[in-house]
Amino acid sequence: MKLALNRIALATTLALAAAGAQATDTFVGLTWGQTNNNIQKSDSLNANLVPSPALDKVIHKTGTWGLRVGQQDDVGRYYLTYENISDSDSGNKLRQQNLLGSYDLFLPLGDNNTKLFGGSTLGLVKLEQDSRGFSRDSNINYAAGLQAGLLQELNKNASIEVGYRYLRTNASVDLAEQGGPKLGSVDLRSSGQAYLGANYSF
Repeated sequence: MKLALNRIALATTLALAAAGAQATDTFVGLTWGQTNNNIQKSDSLNANLVPSPALDKVIHKTGTWGLRVGQQDDVGRYYLTYENISDSDSGNKLRQQNLLGSYDLFLPLGDNNTKLFGGSTLGLVKLEQDSRGFSRDSNINYAAGLQAGLLQELNKNASIEVGYRYLRTNASVDLAEQGGPKLGSVDLRSSGQAYLGANYSF
């Protein structure tokens, strides 16, 4: 995993350097989609809490909004994204926040207004749990992934897109009753997100 992360980091650095040599436009954007999270409960949590809380489902298939800002040219784009994923169920509450740096390459289809894109992402994921009856806990860890999609330019300044991104991470939070020992943990292994986006460049 460490070797793979180093390769992604190197590829992203080289792509950003190449993009910096082109004339670029700054853009801002909004995204909305659904995140499917692979969350695993530890064996100790399942053993210590019967019935075990359904924390692996709280932010699975959850609506996700994001904000992004970056620069783009005819070859590709690089951008910073903040995303928030939060939900609760039967007193169980989880929140996931992503801070991600991404680079995409463009592949025009026909005219230059419709483009396929694909690229890589590196960043941080913060996972928090604030479930009823448990001490609050949070953890920040790395994220690395890939994304692809279709971008449609509406005019000189506006564009819309549809995409999918897959992230690997290892953020983990502990569960302990108020003033008590640790009962187990919840681990966020990966996230897959299908999304729609709207961008404005200037």
